[in-house]
Amino acid sequence: MRDTKKIVIAGASSLLGTELRSLLEESRFAGADIRLLDEELAAGTLTEAAGEAAVIQAVEEESFARAGLVFFSGSADFTAGNLTAARASGARVIDLSGATLAERDCVSWFPGLDALLGREFAREGKLFAVPSAAATGASLLTLALAKLGVTRVAVVSFQPVSEAGRVGVEELESQTGQLLSFQGVGQPVFDAQVAFNMLDRYGPESAQKLGVTRQRLVAEVKGCVGAKVVAPALQLIAAPVFYGSAFSAYAELGADATAEQVVNVCQEAGFVVATDATGPSNVSVAGERFVHLARPEKDLARAGGWWFWGAADNMRLPAANAVKLAEML
Repeated sequence: MRDTKKIVIAGASSLLGTELRSLLEESRFAGADIRLLDEELAAGTLTEAAGEAAVIQAVEEESFARAGLVFFSGSADFTAGNLTAARASGARVIDLSGATLAERDCVSWFPGLDALLGREFAREGKLFAVPSAAATGASLLTLALAKLGVTRVAVVSFQPVSEAGRVGVEELESQTGQLLSFQGVGQPVFDAQVAFNMLDRYGPESAQKLGVTRQRLVAEVKGCVGAKVVAPALQLIAAPVFYGSAFSAYAELGADATAEQVVNVCQEAGFVVATDATGPSNVSVAGERFVHLARPEKDLARAGGWWFWGAADNMRLPAANAVKLAEML
């Protein structure tokens, strides 16, 4: 039998797993039995859970037994390797890694998505995928503008180094210091200079592949918007920032669409739209649980064209959405 008070975080050593654990302890799950699992390399790491010392453990045969909820917050490969065992336990699975999108019974979810798609909340669902901050922003915008008859959407997302984990953050920090000291830069993680630089791909020797991340972004957005609305064109650029996912988007609407209408549909979808000329940034959204949007602007050369600028906390947003989903379940 499942123990509804037992929660498993698989991928607990990741930045996303750490954020998820912190938010769970601030939610209605405070006091739950939280088990921390991860890959062999992270096993034995001493951390903290519910105010007490906790050790991250490797996955074993009974790791998921009696669990009520299982969160996957590590790599896609780690999720794929342990998904069968997690599902066999009878637990409800909430995936933040993007690895379960191809599963036939997987339900993509973030707050407000059910209303935007005109569907009922899958209360009896067993497998859910919570999209990344980049995919959430692109999906929200596409679905919001569908109410105004959008015919074309293109989104360029800017990825921070924290998407590669702590090693990515450390490499950007190290490269920044080395360049300011006129030293050669080490690049074991990205095989490229990421400090003071923007890239559409990392070096060939890097384990981090922007092309793979872009494929995940496309799959996440497809899982959210479905086939009822225009599919957005998506691009992913590596930005020299530590945290925060920002995006620039272009959309074509009917010529009679007004700024007030565009702002209204974006707010109804769940965006926090700036009330003045100041737009959000990857720094200003730190710690926020919503996608923030600057006031939309008309394109100066093309009738019906609109430009959008938005940002979200790439760790807090998906983690908070996952906890919200767990509370609703």
